[in-house]
Amino acid sequence: MGISGGVWPNIRLFKDSELRMLVECGELGFHDPMPLPGLTENLPYYFLGDGAFPLRTWMMKPYSRMGLGYDKRIFNYRLSRARRVVENAFGILANIFQYLLHATVYKKTENVKSLDLACVMLHNLLRICYPGVPANADQEDQNHAIVPGVWREEGRLVDAGGHAGRNVDHNKTQQRKYLEEYFVSKAGLVQGQEQVI
Repeated sequence: MGISGGVWPNIRLFKDSELRMLVECGELGFHDPMPLPGLTENLPYYFLGDGAFPLRTWMMKPYSRMGLGYDKRIFNYRLSRARRVVENAFGILANIFQYLLHATVYKKTENVKSLDLACVMLHNLLRICYPGVPANADQEDQNHAIVPGVWREEGRLVDAGGHAGRNVDHNKTQQRKYLEEYFVSKAGLVQGQEQVI
């Protein structure tokens, strides 16, 4: 699952959420760790975040962009590619319900869950009633270059603002390194990834 500045416009909102507390207490109900395709070592399930979020075993985030080598650039590309699914979903939703683009919506955390659920249900109802309307999500062309979805032209997502602390522990950095190595391995690469970095 991806969470980024566009989805959680205020890092405080996530920090104060029941979701974060359940994850940290181990009570969210993640599946047991499993190996990645083609490997044998178990890896825990995790969320995808942007640079504003802290690195945790349950939250993978990109490397900072300064002086990255090939493997780290591939890791960042693959994380970005996965997060794009969530960014598209929120971007399309927010351009239908433009109220979501205003930072004031997120000031009262108790309203966020109800508002988001209402928007998702209304959006789904609209998709059922008007199935021919394209979602206009981001795509990749034959050269694996990103073709931005139409929703990106129609509105501007609120940035997360601020960055979380930089505490480092061995497990989370080891997990990110493991993923980095997997993404450039024969088992984990995707076609065309080296052309886009």
